[in-house]
Amino acid sequence: MRVEELYSGKAKTLYRIEPGKLLMRFRDDVTAFDGKRKEVAGGKGVLSAKTSAKLFELLEEAGIPTHYICYRGGPDMIVKEAKVIPIEVIVRNYAYGSLLKRMPLLKPLQKFTRPIIELHFKSDELHDPLILPQDVIEAGLLTEDELREVERLALEVNNVLRNFFESKGYRLIDFKIEVGRVDGKLVVVDELSGDTMRILDSEGRHLDKEVFRKGGSVQELLEAYKRLAEIVGEPRRVCEQ
Repeated sequence: MRVEELYSGKAKTLYRIEPGKLLMRFRDDVTAFDGKRKEVAGGKGVLSAKTSAKLFELLEEAGIPTHYICYRGGPDMIVKEAKVIPIEVIVRNYAYGSLLKRMPLLKPLQKFTRPIIELHFKSDELHDPLILPQDVIEAGLLTEDELREVERLALEVNNVLRNFFESKGYRLIDFKIEVGRVDGKLVVVDELSGDTMRILDSEGRHLDKEVFRKGGSVQELLEAYKRLAEIVGEPRRVCEQ
């Protein structure tokens, strides 16, 4: 397969394999605190790829459009090429992390009466600042109708993921998605893994990158990601070789 590298981020590399189709390779790199802590966790890429692939399949089964095509095996997914909007959409079901710094009147892990949606401008240099819906519109990133569609997609993703994890006895604290345009249509892109969500078990243990953020070892992180992958299950839409 002849590939052309398009982009290499903190934990993934994208290659164009044919017009409109990309190979997304999940690497074993793990970072925290804007890259101030960085290590290599052997096998993390495979676990994140499997988890993302399976969760994208769950979304599509629920009628939510994504860029996902199939799981290629190992650390690789095949996805549709999308024009990604430089916004991170965070959905919060419980009070945690930076939200507690912004609103200290909330109690840690307080369950919200309804999910909170946050918009952040994607910029490593600016540390992904929180932005207002009107900022998005005035900057020309989305129209008002598109912004409503992005918010609708985010809430639908939340419903699917939250119901899935709750059915297995886990709490979906929060998660991040990105959205892009494929053939003019807004779809969910990027990944759905322990790198982009917080999930707690019944004993309050994390199955996500918070383990690493809190000072846990690479091995402890891998154990958490293995548990998450086992809960999610194996992808079914495997690419034809």
